[in-house]
Amino acid sequence: MRSFDHLDHTLLQRALRQHTACPWVLLYVARWLQAPVPDQEGTLLQRGQGVPQGGCISPVLANLFLHYAFDAWMRREYPAIPFERYADDILVHCTSEEQAHELKARIAQRLAQCSLELHPTKTQIVYCKDADRQGTYAQERFDFLGYTFRPRRSKNRWGKYFINFTPAVSARATKAMRQTIRSWRLHLRSDKTLDDLAHMFNPILRGWVNYYGQYYKSALYATFRVLDRILVRWAMRKYKKLKGHQRRATHWLGRIAQRQPRLFVHWQMGVRPAAGR
Repeated sequence: MRSFDHLDHTLLQRALRQHTACPWVLLYVARWLQAPVPDQEGTLLQRGQGVPQGGCISPVLANLFLHYAFDAWMRREYPAIPFERYADDILVHCTSEEQAHELKARIAQRLAQCSLELHPTKTQIVYCKDADRQGTYAQERFDFLGYTFRPRRSKNRWGKYFINFTPAVSARATKAMRQTIRSWRLHLRSDKTLDDLAHMFNPILRGWVNYYGQYYKSALYATFRVLDRILVRWAMRKYKKLKGHQRRATHWLGRIAQRQPRLFVHWQMGVRPAAGR
């Protein structure tokens, strides 16, 4: 959905009045909405709609607006159809393709009444294929909140494998994590000990595992192996006896991982360098 740049100020202030009658709040929000913003050349541009991306209260106001523009409308018009919304990303669960097309048209009509529109490329009808739904469709996967939802091989409680439509960390999220890991330039931090590196970066690693590791934790393994390879480069640079010996450095790090499996968060998951013999 295109929302943040196209919010109608009049409708937004009407929604705000449902939650506060404080004149100072209404006054300062109105002034903030209408304040001009500089473009790339420094020219001030007057705003007649939308809230600026990155603004401190932009997400609050956008959520407030969409609560009335979408959430309340869906509960009123389609109480039997479940949906999820995070900011301007929305999932609606339909029982048939016919219902999906009909609801998509109704949602577009509703948003147009609120001076909004569906995103032309991101708005899709997806077929949630699994062991019980074995048909085919042009679109059988989607990304939502850093996860990719698609058919995957799963195992039930009796050990039998089947196809399930489930989430795992998306390729876009893993790419961003790898870029972040490389930006740390660990292999150049020869002044730090391995304990120092674990103390510095474990909070970030723990956040990734806690969020993206809720489903298909194994999808994170390849990303954490990148981190282990960088730690091997760090060891080769820090210790003379390991310089130029990648396999020896890998086994050295692997033996430390065996002795201290809780040193790094991803080692606790079992993603560790080979220790050799």
